[in-house]
Amino acid sequence: MFENLNWWEIGALLMLALLIFGERLPKVIGDGLRMLRGLRAMAQNATTDLSRELGTDIQLQDLHPKAFIRKHLLSEDDEQAIRKPLQGLFEDVKSDLNGVKSDLGEVASAADLKAQSNGAAVEKSTPAPRRFDLDAT
Repeated sequence: MFENLNWWEIGALLMLALLIFGERLPKVIGDGLRMLRGLRAMAQNATTDLSRELGTDIQLQDLHPKAFIRKHLLSEDDEQAIRKPLQGLFEDVKSDLNGVKSDLGEVASAADLKAQSNGAAVEKSTPAPRRFDLDAT
């Protein structure tokens, strides 16, 4: 929940809460925790009621439509039949991309070798820059 906040931001939020709520802060925290417990209890009761009505064991994560269909409507054979063509396609694309990656690596290394050898030749053939004496004019 707070994974994108660093310690300074959390400290600033706590100081802001202390300034806003002052002496009432412990009561506000208690009320918030009580509300959170109530929401968890309602979610647990709803999950239990749904499990009882459907006649199967349902977890909260199973309520996602894809997970629900995969777990309760498809057999393992059906799931494998659906995955088989896609798995073959995935392997083909993966092998093609690995081939492209190796080809690009070869081209990059060849270009790097050419640049290094050309750079040495350019350094040898490049004359020293001219220096101008500004006082001479």
